[in-house]
Amino acid sequence: MTGLLLINKPAGISSFGVVAKVKRLSGEKKIGHTGTLDPMASGVLPLLCGKATSLSSYLLSADKTYFATAKLGTVTDTLDITGEVVKKVEAHIKPDELESAVLSFCGDYMQTPPIFSALKIDGVRLYKLAREGKEVEIKPRKVTIKSIKLVDYKEDIGEFSFLTTVSKGTYIRSLIRDIGEKLSAGAVMTGLKRTATAGFTIKQCVDLDSFTAENINEYIIPADKAVEHLRKLFVTEKQAVRFKNGGQLSLDRLKIDNPQSSEVLRVFNPEGDFIGLGGIDSQKEMLVIKCVM
Repeated sequence: MTGLLLINKPAGISSFGVVAKVKRLSGEKKIGHTGTLDPMASGVLPLLCGKATSLSSYLLSADKTYFATAKLGTVTDTLDITGEVVKKVEAHIKPDELESAVLSFCGDYMQTPPIFSALKIDGVRLYKLAREGKEVEIKPRKVTIKSIKLVDYKEDIGEFSFLTTVSKGTYIRSLIRDIGEKLSAGAVMTGLKRTATAGFTIKQCVDLDSFTAENINEYIIPADKAVEHLRKLFVTEKQAVRFKNGGQLSLDRLKIDNPQSSEVLRVFNPEGDFIGLGGIDSQKEMLVIKCVM
């Protein structure tokens, strides 16, 4: 089973749990997700199956869009509502103050990831260190908030929602924490839905409960759709054989309009079968192998 599954992950199950269920239903052992969603989060979770798992880095690096809800005046150890409350304050924030704080994060900023996260330090997941009560220095890293918009604010109860598109590695829980700190009120995430990633939207996804052992193969999308933003390149039969055997191809024998240095292309044989990804090496004047399907 090689290709892509677009799943609408329900809240209450981990991304690993989704992968485990799909493995049981499909019998395919090689399955990976393309960006972790917290157990309390829902939404777009693309899974790559079989040989298509070699394309994962091209989806992991994609921008992601989220609809998030949060509450002012509360801080927890996990930065979401499921955690232990560590601080509560009276928050009296005016709508224009909240909107100004939310919009101020648009662009690049240095964000510190949550201690309860799947990031690794010295090979150990942060959440494991947190559960053991170990103190860890987590270095901030640059993330990019591509767009952010305040959607709703219930001033009387301090709850608000926003829509945002962010770069790889951005934690929405941390963003909400930072909005709360900017307002000197604290804030905690109460809900999260990923609405789009890597060009795929929630409307294209299938509910996890819809899959059965009998029908799961019907939902597989061709592997090349996972990297549809990359240009197509058709090669001859001989070139296709050489490529599939790991051989580089000379650029002067390929029909590539305006080849760009370091560009990655989807490679197809004359029959239209996707055979892998090739990268342009301008110095060597070769198409080098990125992955073979």
